[in-house]
Amino acid sequence: MTITIRRTEPEDYAGVQRIFAGPQVVWGTLQLPHPSVEVWRKRLADTPDTKYGLVACSGDEIVGQLDIHMLTNPRRRHAGQLGMAVRDDMQGRGIGAALMQAGVDAADNWLNLLRLELEVFVDNERAVRLYTRFGFGIEGTLVQYAFRDGQYIDVYKMARLRPARGERASG
Repeated sequence: MTITIRRTEPEDYAGVQRIFAGPQVVWGTLQLPHPSVEVWRKRLADTPDTKYGLVACSGDEIVGQLDIHMLTNPRRRHAGQLGMAVRDDMQGRGIGAALMQAGVDAADNWLNLLRLELEVFVDNERAVRLYTRFGFGIEGTLVQYAFRDGQYIDVYKMARLRPARGERASG
């Protein structure tokens, strides 16, 4: 399977909505079940300049997405917050790794971000392994951070600092 990574476009809304309609994606993110196509159309139509979005495609199908939200507070402009998801039926095929590689490259070499941050549910072991592979470390645990499937769940706060020039990034 060939995976192509490209920038997110407004007309990608139906494919992105399909990603977030999957039960495994809902389980692993802060999205609510049964996402509206119209909500995703509006989100992608009104993308701020501070958001850098990528999609992963297999042929003409959108199978994954990654966003980096660049922070605007003058004291936090060196940081970005990363979120990603891979369509339920496409997980475990290297799509997440391809998106992470493209996202880390953009953050390091084009967006001038020193620090990338994310939150991940503590029981999402596959995602924690992926993020660790790309140089993210656990900085702490946020207790009862989110409500999921009838109970409160903890998340890890993870972050990655851009390697100094000459050092090799993980991945």
